[in-house]
Amino acid sequence: MSEQQGASARGLRALTGEEFSATEALGGVRGVVESVAPGLLFVVVYLVAGERLRPALIAAVAAAVLAVVARLVQRTPVTQAFSGLLGVAVGVVWAWRSGAASNYFLVGLLTNGAYLVGTALTIVLGFPLVGLVVGLFAKDGPLSGGPWSAVLAWRGDRSRRRVYALATWPWVGMFAVRLAVQVPLYLQSDVAWLGTAKLAMGLPLTALVLWVSWRMVRAAEGPPAAAPEHPAR
Repeated sequence: MSEQQGASARGLRALTGEEFSATEALGGVRGVVESVAPGLLFVVVYLVAGERLRPALIAAVAAAVLAVVARLVQRTPVTQAFSGLLGVAVGVVWAWRSGAASNYFLVGLLTNGAYLVGTALTIVLGFPLVGLVVGLFAKDGPLSGGPWSAVLAWRGDRSRRRVYALATWPWVGMFAVRLAVQVPLYLQSDVAWLGTAKLAMGLPLTALVLWVSWRMVRAAEGPPAAAPEHPAR
């Protein structure tokens, strides 16, 4: 087993790892802080400032911009921080233009709705999301220098198709539960509880679903084959 294969992977790539670390899967401690800080500051500042929108929006933008600037200065990968800044920027614009603090969270609700439909469709169409991810990041997959045909190589195995479909359902459930809880709070303009629900059902729930899917994938793949104790003669 190579060091890369044995190490815990990040993001959806964690589904192909031989080990699982929730912290690493979510982008490390720094990635977790960068993801949580803007939304947390928005809610806290909004409440402390007497439900004034402008200070809350400034705090959220400042946190997201600071994350990007820090990574640029340190010359570390900026993709995660920049995508977070983009999401914050959209939320800030919508909230500012509408004057409704709850609209800061609207982009997240729409994103979860799109993910819910898209992920469910991958199962219905016979190309479950987890299977596509496993094929994409496999050691013989295209991102490791292998052919693009490797992305769908698992479709010839009926048992693996079934496991990958089952392992995709937790993702569908996650997006559905988020919407079921957060949409009513959004419609009630309950910023405090909406922000709390978004944080509680964000990274912690994502880590749990990643772990569940990873366990199912590992069970389907089986343990690595043991090397023979004596060379064949």
